[in-house]
Amino acid sequence: MPRLSPDETAPEFVLPAADGTTVSLADLRGSSTIVYFYPAAATPGCTKEACDFRDNLNSLKGAGYTVLGISPDPVEKLEKFAASENLNFPLLSDADHAVAEAYGAWGEKKNYGRTYEGLIRSTVVVDPEGKVSVAQYNVKATGHVAKLRRDLGLD
Repeated sequence: MPRLSPDETAPEFVLPAADGTTVSLADLRGSSTIVYFYPAAATPGCTKEACDFRDNLNSLKGAGYTVLGISPDPVEKLEKFAASENLNFPLLSDADHAVAEAYGAWGEKKNYGRTYEGLIRSTVVVDPEGKVSVAQYNVKATGHVAKLRRDLGLD
């Protein structure tokens, strides 16, 4: 899948959230949105990354950003993950990974010498007009939010 680049229009999506609602990128037009893709809820790296977003959410919101986490997990697993980690932002289920594919966050991965298709830990920042302002792929779970904050000029 081709990766997104700054100034491209971000692909629209409508996905079910862990809280039972549905979230649409179009509904967030007018504010900046951080869309981060993570492989699996309740795994060590994904938990660390989600908790970093949770712990930085007030300052991100204060700077005008909405945070959305997207994984291929079913809604039920996301609901448990959100509750167990007291996550304070929407977790969205992309079970068929169509949104991840559209964002270039699904593709070939290598792990312990094995090659397979899967979710590539990625973050895309969408500006108020729906354009990509930042696109980061193969990000590290630990320290990613701090780096993103620096990249956005928030630190």
